[in-house]
Amino acid sequence: MEKRTIAVAMSGGVDSSVTAALLKQAGHEVIGITMRLWDGPTGHIEDAARVAAHLGIDHHVAELEPCFKAEVMDYFVAEYARGRTPNPCARCNKLLKFGALLDKARSLGADALATGHYARIVTGSDGEPHLVMAVNRKKDQTYFLFSLSRELMRSILFPLGEVEDKQRVRELAAGFGLPVAAKDDSQDICFIPGDDYIAFLQGAGISSAPGDFVLADGRVVGRHSGIHRYTVGQRRGMGIAWSEPLYVLSIDAAANRVVVGTETELYRDGFFISDCNWIVPPDSAPFPSSCRIRYRQLPVPCTVAVLSGGRAEVRFDKPEKGVTPGQVAVFYQGDEVLGGGWIE
Repeated sequence: MEKRTIAVAMSGGVDSSVTAALLKQAGHEVIGITMRLWDGPTGHIEDAARVAAHLGIDHHVAELEPCFKAEVMDYFVAEYARGRTPNPCARCNKLLKFGALLDKARSLGADALATGHYARIVTGSDGEPHLVMAVNRKKDQTYFLFSLSRELMRSILFPLGEVEDKQRVRELAAGFGLPVAAKDDSQDICFIPGDDYIAFLQGAGISSAPGDFVLADGRVVGRHSGIHRYTVGQRRGMGIAWSEPLYVLSIDAAANRVVVGTETELYRDGFFISDCNWIVPPDSAPFPSSCRIRYRQLPVPCTVAVLSGGRAEVRFDKPEKGVTPGQVAVFYQGDEVLGGGWIE
């Protein structure tokens, strides 16, 4: 195997630490890089530095706070203000991990960047890199990686994509003697203390002006305490007395209204996406695929029609519920990621 200089995005967690250890064990020259993303606790940086010292590799800190605030944190707040539900991890991967961090890795002399993502990059019979699901389907993170390109994938490694389960990762961590072997997995949104996004949004100055809960026909059925508290598909926390359970169907930020209805009304035949990225260039004609419209969902059959201006129309084979503006839709052919876009 060719020995390379590989930078590892070290978050201070188990996954990225095992990634670094596996690459060091394989004989590569490994450099650790940890992103400083906001003015908050630095425990992750200290943990990453401890792991790097244990492995005997250089460790660097990438100062990316201004970029992260502008491109991820401010975006997160702005999307909620628009009545949309943002996906900060997908945006961070595109602009920070495989943008600014990859640039930092190259500046340090690395010819590849490795992360602890559960995904695989395989070379096809066409000689091109292909993004496919991880062996560990429960942890598969290809949903967040749809914005990659084949050019980028030539400089990216996902060593954990072949590991069968998380328990095996922890066994490897213990075997390497890593000081974070027993560390808990990180929370979903790294910059929100205690995962309390309501407090974070209000601290960022988002309006919590009360408004109406309305049915699809406009009838007022209650009062809400700020549109940022709700997302499509939500059932709990509305306090509406009704003959059957009501769910959030949509959010009208301009009118400060939350539209609610029955579970049946949540189902959609299709939707539109924008800002599409196609790893595998599609035919111009509508093509069959399967898609995920949220991270934990299994891909469901659909047909995709590519439109002009980086948009596409998606039609489900059978109606699906929970189509949420601001989230991403990712398309698959079997295990392979074809591309994706942002739900309008």
